[in-house]
Amino acid sequence: MVALTDATVKRRDASERAKATAKAKDASPRRRMLALNLISVAAGILLWWALSAAGLRLPSPVEVAVRGWELLVDGTLLSDTVASLTRVLIGFALGTLVAIPVGFLMGWYAWARGLVEPWIQFFRTIPPLAIIPLAIVLLGIGEEPKILVIFLAAFFACVISTFQGVVNIDRTLINAARVLGTKDAGIFLRVVVPASVPFILVGMRVGLGAAWATLVAAELIAAQAGLGYRMQQAQLYYDLPTIFVGLIVIGILGLLMDRVLLYAETKLTGWQERR
Repeated sequence: MVALTDATVKRRDASERAKATAKAKDASPRRRMLALNLISVAAGILLWWALSAAGLRLPSPVEVAVRGWELLVDGTLLSDTVASLTRVLIGFALGTLVAIPVGFLMGWYAWARGLVEPWIQFFRTIPPLAIIPLAIVLLGIGEEPKILVIFLAAFFACVISTFQGVVNIDRTLINAARVLGTKDAGIFLRVVVPASVPFILVGMRVGLGAAWATLVAAELIAAQAGLGYRMQQAQLYYDLPTIFVGLIVIGILGLLMDRVLLYAETKLTGWQERR
């Protein structure tokens, strides 16, 4: 009994050491990547500072930081950020929620693909910004047209990616499931959906970028607050520091949201091999 207990303890210790070693190996590339990110950011700021000092018509990082602090203290930056973030989140969420089932429908059913895909491809070639005049006529100048433009930008990026995820599934997996007696519903839930998740998340990341990219133009529609609106007002007075503050805030928010999606991707697609 004592010998058996010792052997069990040794196996447990070996298992814990192996897990610790694996965690250390996983943490090392992450630390190296974080260090590279920090070096890249520092180098970018130094380059920006050098270009400003060299006489290029750019505000220095200090000027932008001072202007950002002023906008933050008087509440302007916070209200603009909340307004823009709300529009992007609503448009992006609605676009994604509609795009995923439409993409699955197109990829899984040939009749749906034949009916829907021509319209998707047709409207996908029309820039969402070109819809602004129509959106104003149909929906007025409230929040609806702004959200509609952002919705379209996110929708088309995500629906195409979801569709490709379904049609690119290895037919061997589907045939193997059929041989084992799995019905269509089971194949869809256990094979199609998991295999499509990486494509869906990539589409969401692309759609998120498209949503932020259309924000400034969307806020042309009679906005009274928002980062894009503030940048447009600053343009009238050649207020470059304010424009830079808006650009930096949009970039930071977009980066943080993208990191959230990337984290979700690593958790939901742990079975995928990565470099």
